Amino acid sequence: MLAVFFISIPIDAVDSEINTALAAYVRTFSLWGRSTNLSVELPYSSGTTKGAIDGIDLNRDFAGFNDAGISMTINLLGAPALTREDFLALRQNPRPLIGINLRLVPPTGYYEEDRLINVGANRWAARIQVGTILPLRPRWLLEIAAGAWYFSDDDEFIAGKREQEPVYAVEAHLIHRFRPGFWLALDANFFTGGSQTIDGSELVDLQRNSRIGATLTVPFRQKNALKLVYSTGTRTRFGTDFGQVVVAYQRVLN
Repeated sequence: MLAVFFISIPIDAVDSEINTALAAYVRTFSLWGRSTNLSVELPYSSGTTKGAIDGIDLNRDFAGFNDAGISMTINLLGAPALTREDFLALRQNPRPLIGINLRLVPPTGYYEEDRLINVGANRWAARIQVGTILPLRPRWLLEIAAGAWYFSDDDEFIAGKREQEPVYAVEAHLIHRFRPGFWLALDANFFTGGSQTIDGSELVDLQRNSRIGATLTVPFRQKNALKLVYSTGTRTRFGTDFGQVVVAYQRVLN
């Protein structure tokens, strides 16, 4: 949540404590014979943000629903829709995969026009991303993806109409699988772009940022899993200079 929240706001010396709860539903199905995932996410955030703009100190307590997210991932090569037996065989002997992810974030979050800091972004955002998974060894995988975020304008921004250029990103994940459902990944990304224009004035806020992190997923009691995620900024020109800890519970419904 933080990446979208601070990328879009020109605030200096930001210090935040934010807690976010996320409810998500994921459905796997066959689309034209290809393995496909559809997910719907609804986050809720509360916290405090301190910062300054033009030398003026800001302090904002906030709570509310963030913008919802809808994502669809389609495997284009290497993973047609599979039976359970075929899927288990693929897990034992993985092969290269190529897929595409489409994500849409509509402006459903809580937004106050007279506030500079908000939970919702009050604009549409969309991402297209293409990725591949390359087996290095039976238990080691390398995942690489590249994509771009595109944004509509916020005509109700407190300082005037806010426009933002696309943000382009690449990421990589080195994954080790201990057993089915139990895996650890080392994560890294780099993104650039996102320059803004507010009320006709161009900001000097081109992003060239990178982050690293790790993800651990531990299954228990057959259909349950606990996911732990940590990430931190390694190079930050504007935005995303924060540490993030995520604890997630997952359950298979069928």
